[in-house]
Amino acid sequence: MLKSKIDKATGFEKRFENINTVVFENSTDASKEVAQEIASLIKEKQNEGKPCILGLATGSSPKGLYAELVRLHKEEGLSFKNVISFNLDEYYPMEPNSINSYVRFMKELLFDHVDILPENAHVPDGLLTKEQIADYCHQYEAKIESLGGIDLQILGIGGNGHIGFNESGSLQNSKTRLVALDHITRVAASKDFFGLNNTPRTAITLGVKKIMEAKRVILLAWGEGKANIVKKSVEDEVTNRVPASFLQEHNNAVFVLDKEASSKLTRINKPWLVEKIVWTDKLTRKAVLGLALDLKKPILMLTDADYIENGMSDLLADSGPAYDTNIKIFNKLQNTITGWPGGKPNADDSNRPERAEPAKKRVLIFSPHPDDDIISMGGTFMRLQEQGHEVHVAYQTSGNIAVADDEALRFARFVIDYNEKFGIKSEEADNIYKKAESFLENKKNSEIDIPEVRYIKGLIRKGEARATSHFVGLPDSQIHFMELPFYETGTIEKKPIGTEDIQLTVDLIEKIKPHQIYAAGDLADPHGTHKVCLDAIFEAVKVLKPKEFMNDCWLWLYRGAWQEWGIDEVEMAVPMSPDQVLEKRHGIFKHQSQKDGVVFQGTDAREFWQRAEDRNRETAELYHQLGLATYAAMEAFVRWHY
Repeated sequence: MLKSKIDKATGFEKRFENINTVVFENSTDASKEVAQEIASLIKEKQNEGKPCILGLATGSSPKGLYAELVRLHKEEGLSFKNVISFNLDEYYPMEPNSINSYVRFMKELLFDHVDILPENAHVPDGLLTKEQIADYCHQYEAKIESLGGIDLQILGIGGNGHIGFNESGSLQNSKTRLVALDHITRVAASKDFFGLNNTPRTAITLGVKKIMEAKRVILLAWGEGKANIVKKSVEDEVTNRVPASFLQEHNNAVFVLDKEASSKLTRINKPWLVEKIVWTDKLTRKAVLGLALDLKKPILMLTDADYIENGMSDLLADSGPAYDTNIKIFNKLQNTITGWPGGKPNADDSNRPERAEPAKKRVLIFSPHPDDDIISMGGTFMRLQEQGHEVHVAYQTSGNIAVADDEALRFARFVIDYNEKFGIKSEEADNIYKKAESFLENKKNSEIDIPEVRYIKGLIRKGEARATSHFVGLPDSQIHFMELPFYETGTIEKKPIGTEDIQLTVDLIEKIKPHQIYAAGDLADPHGTHKVCLDAIFEAVKVLKPKEFMNDCWLWLYRGAWQEWGIDEVEMAVPMSPDQVLEKRHGIFKHQSQKDGVVFQGTDAREFWQRAEDRNRETAELYHQLGLATYAAMEAFVRWHY
């Protein structure tokens, strides 16, 4: 039985949920707990002299689980000799030694580090001919059946609710087969294949029927990017549009979640609907703003009846008439709006999000990639500079893998042409160009760039970032390129955050001694670059906290290109005029390698400047819908208290 230190919800409190859910503080704690259950099952089967049949998954979700299983093997002697494993899926066609092969994934993360017998580790074969697939899939299922079925099946969940590669529309009795991958799935995977054009269109997957026949199913989901689909799978109707919802009909399935992935479940998102709660200021704000948006009413138009009919009668009993609470929430939301993100000098700051003093602040903006600063907080960035603050920007990674190959070759060719034009002889430059050209002409899908190509791509993004900072008005002395080591692998898969990453961050903060730090607060992907960069900042702040200058340092979090803070979370909203929106767009345009065709487009076909403008406009529209002033756009921030 999985045990969580933070999730003590009763069955009554889980009454909106049709699948058992267990919520952990973070994915690390959750992975360790699941690993213990697997270890106990393996040992139980060993004592009975029986094999342990495991169904295994790939993707980012089970990585921590496999790391913990390897640790249990190496440090606590857990043997896998009685384990027989069947992986859910494999891309088709796919070479087993390809960087994106699930055979390689399983070997590198688990099989090569434990004592499982090679003949007992099964991953669907990506090298079959089309004619061989049907018979192969039949035999794959027959092997599972001959062993008595899967004892424990590990699953992840796709953004569209797929389990394995059983996409939307899959039948509950579907068998192991070749499937066409949904566009959403391919787009999500495209970052691993360096673009959608290189991403496979088909895969072999274990069918839903075999998953449902497993004696125990554990689905892992991490990060707020999975929150919406988790809620749909757990609380909404069973439908083949969301294959994970089929698990509602399994008699021994559990969703294991971190806090972020559970954030949309009713018992967590709207706890007043499932139990009597203490109405804190935070919960009151969340409930009232959510009610106003649900009913499409301005805050000050909400009535007692609105509260009562939507499960908030206890709030009236505790705090008096709706009118009084409405006024309080309206004023608090209004006080988040400021045109002075660095604080307004010589002004009463008791109801403002930032301090008035010191009037001129040292500001340090951390940008995970070379364009996050201008995309996510460009209006605020420019406002801080215009209002006389000493603004520094720190580009945490090179962003080199997000540059297209032809762009790299174009810039390398420019160096050759430049040298020829000005009579500069450089054999080294010629050799680098020839080496890069030869590599790129013969580059295979998903092949790691050679160092020379990575450096060229990094220089392209460095030049674009510098151009943006100059556009805003920063001198070179206030532009910092950190090139954190965790990022520099040449692949999508990055190294874990290390002491060197943290120390570089500590050194920069200590050098500048900022009054304000701005950082990307994206939590959608626990393993993503933004989250790792944020963790480096959090660790650095923890190290520096005893320093006297940190008493005057406030940490503000912004969001990336895909999401914005919830309206109930926003603590500072910086409005922009139409002219400022246009100026921000021009700043984003400095990143030419990210325009008109991005390597990592994500599921959104819009360009980054369009995403940013739409998001900023939508934030402003939310404020207007709630009854506040109308602005062209707004950038939102949350303060992190350390």
